[in-house]
This record gives sequence, structure tokens and C-alpha cells, in this order.
Amino acid sequence: MKRILVFGGTTEGRKAIEALEEAGNTFYYSTKTGEQEVSLHHGVAISGAMDAAAMTTFCQAHEVGLLVDAAHPFAEVLHQTVAKVAESMGIPAIRFERIFPPHDPDIVWCDDFDDAIRKIDARVLLATTGVQSINKLKPLEAKGVRIIHRILNRESSIHLAHEQGATDEQLCFYPDTPNADSVLMKESGESGGFLEKVEEARRLGMKMYAILRPDTPIVFHRVNGEHGLRRMVEKLLPDFYPLHSGLTTGTCATAAAVAATTRLLKGETPSEVPVILPNGETIMVAVGYGENDAYCIKEAGDDPDVTDGIEIRAKVERAEQFEIVGGVGVGRFTLPGFDYPVGEAAINKGPRQMLKNNIAFLLKNHPNSFPLPIMGERLGVRVCISVPQGEAIAQKTFNPRLGIEGGISIIGVSGIVKPFSEEAFIESIRKCMEVAKASGTERVVIHSGAKSANFLQKHYPHLPQQAFVEYGNAIGATLQIANDLRIPHIVLGIMLGKAVKLAEGHLDTHSKKQTMNKAFIVQMLQEAGCAPQTIAKVKDITLARELWGIIPSEQLKDFTHTVVSHCEQHCRPLLPCGNLTILLIDDDGIIHSR
Repeated sequence: MKRILVFGGTTEGRKAIEALEEAGNTFYYSTKTGEQEVSLHHGVAISGAMDAAAMTTFCQAHEVGLLVDAAHPFAEVLHQTVAKVAESMGIPAIRFERIFPPHDPDIVWCDDFDDAIRKIDARVLLATTGVQSINKLKPLEAKGVRIIHRILNRESSIHLAHEQGATDEQLCFYPDTPNADSVLMKESGESGGFLEKVEEARRLGMKMYAILRPDTPIVFHRVNGEHGLRRMVEKLLPDFYPLHSGLTTGTCATAAAVAATTRLLKGETPSEVPVILPNGETIMVAVGYGENDAYCIKEAGDDPDVTDGIEIRAKVERAEQFEIVGGVGVGRFTLPGFDYPVGEAAINKGPRQMLKNNIAFLLKNHPNSFPLPIMGERLGVRVCISVPQGEAIAQKTFNPRLGIEGGISIIGVSGIVKPFSEEAFIESIRKCMEVAKASGTERVVIHSGAKSANFLQKHYPHLPQQAFVEYGNAIGATLQIANDLRIPHIVLGIMLGKAVKLAEGHLDTHSKKQTMNKAFIVQMLQEAGCAPQTIAKVKDITLARELWGIIPSEQLKDFTHTVVSHCEQHCRPLLPCGNLTILLIDDDGIIHSR
């Protein structure tokens, strides 16, 4: 398998590590000095500057098939070197860029240090541009400008500053701010503290100068966040991640709306549109166009999702104010407990905010396209989201149980679906628990699936349907959700196959993660006082439910009591604010408890 070489030393470098560690495959993380403290499990840290020859040799020796430049925006030499090596070796390169705020008109923008020297008019200048810029600013001193350089308070930085001719009187350290009438900054982006520096300078009445970030070579594929990085790696080096990520229905709806708005504003129909995710990063999403709307094909990646491949459409029209409505195939809330009242389209809070943010960005950058003022809520468009296949697909989801009728939900918190079905399932559990709580039920009964649910509904015939929530295998996560929601009484119904795993402390009982431990079953049988001849039969069983036919009826109560007691030992700490009842269910629906 080809490996990845990352150049970091920045916040973006840390984010790259987090994203790449999820793959479970080897990558290399390179920093110039090795001073950045990072936690690596699958990654291998290396340090020291590389020229083109050294970088090429390293890539050849370590089977590198992808370069990721997550270094500082002003590391121009490195950017050029990475681009040169990528082109010469014929391997792709990603530039993990920062998120940059719009240019503030109160700042004097400079093309480079030479331009800054020409434009700066100051008596005392605070330079926050780093130790490498001390020599570059010497001409200002010749013009009579007193310069104070603010640097990191570490030995290597102080030594380098002295080497470049700075005196101790010219140095100050973060976060100190000396008396100065002007400040010089680099366009270092949000993660580089640029906005904080601007706010500080404005508060102190300083005149602000900023050096524009340099352009990076066109060879790079550009991303500006961890989600975009992962998706780009999946595209350029498909085998690196065992499973590929997908897009939420909320991101698809937003992409369709952005496409429809772009055509309405400019008459353009690009095949991909930029979508700003909730974390602020931007990804490109493929779209298509109908006669009077636009659409996005739902992409689930390797997450098993019944919505994979369906069309999510958006129609955007001029209106008096910003409005989001649900069309064909988008469900409606019929029960309380959601972000929006009964009767509203099942478009959750996160996707609604994504839609609003993305369309507001488009409108604010094309204000002449709309006669209405773009202020506050007055964005001037009506967005209708529809899913042609939504009503049929919804029958295969949790929606009917949740009281969402007529179609699917438009959901998604991060905008990205990571290819772990547990994540989507647990989010569904949370929503079910919220609905259960809103129903006013005296207790919430959690179960592993249809069979146990049927037995438990007969045991609690007076409880509403919403009181029964499926946990699948995620027992621990479900109890934690119950505690988060302050649900006062939880009944945990469990069948023996999962119970013997839970009793041993496994809060996720999926067969891919945990198998039946016969030695532990023997231990519980011994605790229950079962006879040796009964215990001896355990070696021949393949399924835990076979125990129902092995244990004599006179010892059954002690055994079930032992199993439930062990389960309680591991579950009760997860529900410190509520009452927990554990019911062990046999294959005939007979319920055992302590």
C-alpha cells in the first residue's frame, strides 16, 4: 500500500494527523524542527528540512504515493519544493490550507515585505510576523521606525532573533503587547490567530498592516479542513482508508440549494459547487440540474444507508424573506421532541443553519442580484427541499417510529457521514430517546430488536410506542444518552446472548467486537451454585441461549440473578441520575429480574 507524507508543524498538521489516524495505516509526519508535540499511533514522526532531492529519496524509499502540505501559509520554499517533487514523481499533492476571513477594509494590505516597507507609516511598529522576518524589516529601522518583534518565548526563537540582529529591547513575547502605534501582521488565517490580532489592534487604536498570503502552486488539490482532507485522500489514494466517508442528507440538500441559487443569481450551472460545512471548512459537491431546480445524489460512502443514491432536490425562488420548506418526500413531524414543532418539515436544525449560511454567503457576494436588503433574516429567497423517492425510502428508516410521516428526514450535524454505522445508529437512538422523553412516558424501555421489543411491549402494555427504544448493540452509548437527557427510569430488556457479554463488561455487544466467553459463563454458573455436571455441558454449546436447556429449573433463578447482577454492576455507573431495571428475557418471552 502506498503511504502518505505530511508536512506539518501547524494546527492544520494536527488536524491532518487526527484524520489520517482513522485509517489505521502508516503515514509520515514531518516537521522542520521536531518541536511540535503530537500524539501518533499509526503515524511516524520525522524532523529536519528537506530539499527536493531529499524529499524525492524519502518518497522512493518509503513508497509514498501522496504528499500533504499542511505547513504554514508563508512556508513558500516548502510549498514550491512539495509541488516540484509531486510533478517530477507523478504523485498527487494536497494543500491543507487554513480558513481565511474576508479582507478587512480597515487593514492596509501589502503584497509582500517590500510592499509593506513602502506603505508603513509608523513611529513604533509591533511586528508579529515571526523571527524569520526580522532581517526583512531592517529597512524600516533605517527610516527611523522603532520595531518591536513579538515572538514565541522559547530558546530556539530567541537565539534565531539574536542571530538576525535583534536586541533584547526589541523583543517581546506572546501574549504581551507593547506600546506601539501600528502593527504588522501576516494573513495567517483563523487558526493562526489573525482575527484575535485584529481585534486587539483595533481595541488599542493601532493602525493595521497585513501581508497577503502567497499563492501556492496550481499542482495542489486544495482543502481547508479535516473532512475535506479525508475525502480528498479517499479520492487520490483510495486504498488508504478501508472505508470511505459520505455526505449527510443535510449537505446534499445544501449543495442542491447552492446550485439552484447560483443559477438564479448568475445563470451558471457548474457541475460542482462549494458547500460550507458547520465547522467552517468548504468542500466541493457534485450537482445536477432540472428544468427549474437543482439536485444532488446522496452519497453514503461505505456506510450502510438506505438513502444512498437517491436524489435530493432544491428549488429556490425570490421571496420577501428567507424561508425553508419541505416538498415531496420530506417527512413532517407529528410528535413533539424535535427541534421544530409538530407539522413542520423534518429538516433538522443543523441542515437549516447550513442552508441559511451558504445561501447568505452567495447573496452577500452578489447583492445587486436581489432588490431586497440582505440584512438579518431578510435573505430574500424561499428554498423548497424535496426527495422524489423519500416516502418509499422512509419506510426502511426509524422515521415511522419517531412520528415522522410522509418522507425522510434531512439531517446531519457535521455534514459528513463517517463510514461507521454505529455513528448514524447512535444518533438515531438519541433522537428516539428525545421523542420518548417528550411523550411523557413514566419510563423508557430499551431493547435489542424486534423480538425483545415484542415481549417487552406485552410486559408493559400501558406504555406508548414511543417509550420503546432499540439499542441494537450499543448498550453503553444508549445509557449515556439516557443520563444526558435526565430520563428518570430506564428499563433495559436483554436476551441471554447479549447478556453474557454485558455481564462481563462489554457495553457494545456486537459479534464483530465481542464473542461469547465460555470461561466467564462457567464462572457465573459456579457463582450461582450450579452442579459440576451442569457446568461441564458448557463446553459443547455454540450459542448462549442453549443455556436455557442446560440449567435445571431449580437453579435457574440463582443463575439469572447472577447474570443480572453482573450486568447491573457495569450499567449502573452510566446512569447515576436515574433508576435502572434490568430484565433478562428467555426465548419464550419469560422475563427474569433480580
